[in-house]
Order: sequence, then C-alpha cells, then structure tokens
Amino acid sequence: MTTETGNGRSRTYTWQDPTPTANTAREKSGPDLFAAMIGGKLPQPPIAHTLEFALTEAGEGTAVFEINCSEFHYNPLGTVHGGVIATLLDSAMSCAVHTLLPAGSGYTTVEMKVNFVRPILADTGPLRCLGTVVHGGRRIATAEGKLVDADGKLYAHGTTTCFIFSV
Repeated sequence: MTTETGNGRSRTYTWQDPTPTANTAREKSGPDLFAAMIGGKLPQPPIAHTLEFALTEAGEGTAVFEINCSEFHYNPLGTVHGGVIATLLDSAMSCAVHTLLPAGSGYTTVEMKVNFVRPILADTGPLRCLGTVVHGGRRIATAEGKLVDADGKLYAHGTTTCFIFSV
C-alpha cells in the first residue's frame, strides 16, 4: 500500500515465511508447486510482494507473471528500473524451466541476457511476462521471455540458461 505524507510517500507490504514453500518445492514437481501457488495454497515468494508482481499461469514449458508498474519501481530518470524488468524476465524464464522438473530437482540461472526495447512508466498499464522453454535437457535448459502490454506491444525480451540439479 502506498500513502502520501507531506512531501514524501511511503509503502508497506507483507509477505509470508518462504521456508514452507521452499521445503514444498523440493517435494513437488514444478507443475504441482506452481498450481499450489496460483491456487493460493502456497504463498508466492517474498520478491513477488516486494516488487508487486505475481505468477498467474504455468503450463508445460511456460510461465506467466503479471505486473502493474508504479513509481516506486522508478530509476532516477523516471522510468521503471531495468532491474525490475530483468527480475520479471528471470522469474518467467526460470519458472518455465521449473515446470518441466520432477520432484527432487532444482535449478539456478547461470546466464541471462536482457534487451530493453522501450521505457516503461507508471501509466504504461498492466504487463505480462511470458517465459517459454527453448531446450529442456537433463542438466542444462534454455528459455526465452517477452514482456508485453495488453495489446502485445513488446517492452523487453531475453534469454536464459539454467543449470538443473538434484535437491
């Protein structure tokens, strides 16, 4: 929640302990984990609350996050900070990889490239970040992501390589 007080603004938010979700992630397949998060049976991770984005869809080899950017996402130039955009792309692309993983598997991003196509402002409107697996191997997976508005206009895109391991 953002409030104005005098010349300043403040924002407060809450999140739940991430430990139960992390423990569950080790026991469930990617699709089961994300179904529980989307269905509200497990909380979304703290970063989603910090940046106010959410996982809204997950299928075989795909994941979708949504965000409605605000001025608290701004950099000093008055546009949404590239780190917010990179975080969205990393989340969508790596979670797309996670949808292909069985229980007992984990992953980590080892490389990511982001292309910023146009600036994002607080009045840009809702954005969707779609991650799609390009290659899902036993140890290495690659994915691509696109950040678009409601009309399909592209704001950023990227690629990632994830390392897959047993947990």
